[in-house]
Amino acid sequence: MTFLRFFIPLVSIAAFGADDSVIWKFDNLTNIGGHAVTVLGSPKVIDTPQGKAIQFNGVDDALFLEVHPLAGAGAFTWEVIFRPDSDGPAAQRFFHMQENGSQHRYLFETRIIDKQWALDSFAASAAGSRALMDTKLLHPADRWHHVAAVYDGKEYRNYVNGKLQVAAPATLSPQGAGRTSVGVRINKVDYFKGAIRLSRMTRRALTPAEFLAAP
Repeated sequence: MTFLRFFIPLVSIAAFGADDSVIWKFDNLTNIGGHAVTVLGSPKVIDTPQGKAIQFNGVDDALFLEVHPLAGAGAFTWEVIFRPDSDGPAAQRFFHMQENGSQHRYLFETRIIDKQWALDSFAASAAGSRALMDTKLLHPADRWHHVAAVYDGKEYRNYVNGKLQVAAPATLSPQGAGRTSVGVRINKVDYFKGAIRLSRMTRRALTPAEFLAAP
């Protein structure tokens, strides 16, 4: 059993490029980031000024992938370019990675308030957990935004369009192999209404100057 826990992160790391990052482009419904996709509902591939994206209806649309792209990472940066709709549910989970056989997970969520939204980022591991959210920091919906969650081994923080939202001390241990859901929580609740175009997962803590360009 000890051998398996050591081996799984090595397999995950091998999938990363020389800069320790992978990019997932949401431009089709069959293969994302080299991984087969299971489709729930009827999400649609749409055209945007920056390229294709996948649109979710907030009711029963979602994607599932049998991979946890940040498995084994002791520090990380997780970025997403997305467009939350103003008429979506009040609480939505739009991106979720979870370790197999446990509740250890990373989550991106939104809170819709007066047709605006606040970012909620959550991480839970064997060593500890941390939630980051400030509902006073609202952003316009129906537009494209860049969000990021960063863990440097001591502090967990999140950003919207390169601007810090919340930062807090955290102790998070690496997670094992697992699954990913996009457009809903892993257990198929709290569906997301809006679109997702791109995600980048990096196995180190990036500075805002190193983030993907905000839309």
